Amino acid sequence: MNLFETLNFSKDFEITDTILENEKIKIERILSSGQSSDVYDQNEDEWVLVLEGESVLETEGKEIPLKKGDHYYIKAHEKHRVLYTSENCLWLCIFVK
Repeated sequence: MNLFETLNFSKDFEITDTILENEKIKIERILSSGQSSDVYDQNEDEWVLVLEGESVLETEGKEIPLKKGDHYYIKAHEKHRVLYTSENCLWLCIFVK
């Protein structure tokens, strides 16, 4: 799989492709185009990398702007949400269980 191929973005919903998942790790490619999210409170740590586009995360009341090449580490149970994604925002997310 090439992360930059078959990029069929939707303005109606995010598209998540699971690249790898086992008992210790999950890797996802996420295609966003203008979406935001509710608050997440996850049991696992998460590392996010913006491969294309821009986004803004909110964590613990602080806004974190991310552009192409930026990454951010979210600890387990750190409440966070996506406030904004540009059109054609491509993420790589790694969850550590």
